[in-house]
Amino acid sequence: MSHDDAKLDAWIDSHFDEEVAFLQALVRVPTDTPPGDNAPHAETTATLLEGFGLVVDRYPVPASIVREHGLTSITNLVVRRRYGEGPTIALNAHGDVVPPGEGWSHDPYGGEVEGGKLYGRASAVSKSDFATYTFAVRALESLGATLAGGVELHFTYDEEFGGELGPGWLLTMGLVKPDLLIAAGFSYQVVTAHNGCLQLEVTVHGKMAHAAIPETGVDALQGAVEILDALYAQNDLYRRVTSRVAGITHPYLNVGTIAGGTNTNVVPGKVVFRLDRRMIPEEDPTEVEARLRQVIVDAVAHRAGLEVDIRRLLLARALRPLHGNAALVASLQKHGEAVFGEPIPVSGTPLYTDVRLYGEAGIPAAIYGAGPRTVLESNAKRADEHLDLEDLRRATKVVARTLRELLAEVQACAGDFDRRRDVQPSAPRPAAKSTQVSGSGTGTAKAYIASAIAAWPASVGWMPSQ
Repeated sequence: MSHDDAKLDAWIDSHFDEEVAFLQALVRVPTDTPPGDNAPHAETTATLLEGFGLVVDRYPVPASIVREHGLTSITNLVVRRRYGEGPTIALNAHGDVVPPGEGWSHDPYGGEVEGGKLYGRASAVSKSDFATYTFAVRALESLGATLAGGVELHFTYDEEFGGELGPGWLLTMGLVKPDLLIAAGFSYQVVTAHNGCLQLEVTVHGKMAHAAIPETGVDALQGAVEILDALYAQNDLYRRVTSRVAGITHPYLNVGTIAGGTNTNVVPGKVVFRLDRRMIPEEDPTEVEARLRQVIVDAVAHRAGLEVDIRRLLLARALRPLHGNAALVASLQKHGEAVFGEPIPVSGTPLYTDVRLYGEAGIPAAIYGAGPRTVLESNAKRADEHLDLEDLRRATKVVARTLRELLAEVQACAGDFDRRRDVQPSAPRPAAKSTQVSGSGTGTAKAYIASAIAAWPASVGWMPSQ
């Protein structure tokens, strides 16, 4: 352990009660999304950060745009700390979170500490990393060392609805343009790739009729059942394909909500359901969507009188690592192993995150923060979400050490930071669309995915498994 690492660790240990109190204050302000009224939490966070002597830039998203997005209020926060010439490393975490639901044994907004764990909605995902990153930066600055480059905190509030008004807004509006990114994650692996996600709303239109004379109607539910059978059959094909990215298995489709009909004695005239299609990094989301739409249309092409509307709710591209993150990943692994006492592997995750938006902007990234080995262990998005406080303490040390190493040795890492010379711009994201579809097509999901994986560039060396 270097002298500076020891000083960083000692500062974090001596200020750890303050870090826990900071996280408790963040958990105690709800950010349930929906309804997504998150500006009050941003103001609380900004005030706390200013209490540490940090200058906070507030970037409210216009109310009309927020409402169109289905939310209530969003203010994104940026803290800029410039130390000298060199790269800017951003640290991003999101404050919005799903509502707590039922079954809690602790107050979801209480921030209660019991048995070395802090309980509350977003305690693990990802208000925890508001604390990790804030105190890592404070520890770094406590050294009073000469550093190159700078650090930015990006605390955003639109992850649950896709991130377009969170990091997407900051990047699109030209408000931020870092050279590297560390984003909210867990402590026992460095994540460099993740799945994409396509969400569609499917509306099946039939014709209502009295149940005593069903032949006078067109049963939308029967049509929906045939569509659902066809969609679920795709999962059998998806399971036969394995991504080359360690930690990611195969594509998957889930139908999360369904509603329809007016009464038990009426033939249903309309059924609406929403689906979630997880895409492995090797897949092309435009082709995935086109094929899903065709599966839906073909399933009811034989049924006269039925119409189907398909509306895209979300398209989140997969994260594919960019050349330029090697020094960042290696530093996180090195310090993670030193602090946690075990190897910290590099992997992908089946989740999708805001990090993809930075990747689409050409910014190399790694996902690392405070948390357990798996999402399941943290109870994220379930009752009694919690964070082991020792993971918070140690992850803060890892991030602080990593920042110190990268900003002190920028000349040695210059090739990694000069990413814009050899990174190709991402393809433009498809526009959202809502269409009525009809027609027929051929081809199978299995054949498509197999061809996509076969075409994956062999030159990309970050895939650890075949």
